[in-house]
Amino acid sequence: MDEVAAAIADPVRREILEMLRGTRHTAGAIAAGFPISRPAISRHLRVLRDSGLVRDELVGRQRYYTLDTTPLRGLRAWLATLDEPAAWEHRLDALATEVHRTRRERRSTDSRPDSGSPASGDSALSDNEENTA
Repeated sequence: MDEVAAAIADPVRREILEMLRGTRHTAGAIAAGFPISRPAISRHLRVLRDSGLVRDELVGRQRYYTLDTTPLRGLRAWLATLDEPAAWEHRLDALATEVHRTRRERRSTDSRPDSGSPASGDSALSDNEENTA
């Protein structure tokens, strides 16, 4: 994954990958699209080939380069984990849900009159009667 990340870190190599998307090109055709020397393009192609992002095929005297996105899968999967919420965020969400549920239950039980308890005015009397008895 480090090789792939290093390979796509360079803007020239990213442009080469975009050129190769859906088609194949020779090194000369790739070099023609850049204002840098052919040896520099050759070095960029070597980095891309070593990372597995580019495959080359010799046809006669021409070497054709094609894009291979397979090595990007590992990088893509790792990047997706950064985008997912962390485990503690799930726990905090569950805690917030539980607090909300508990408050809702408490409000609903506080608003219902208890049939077994005395009315609010009678409670003071009941407590006094128990204390005097």
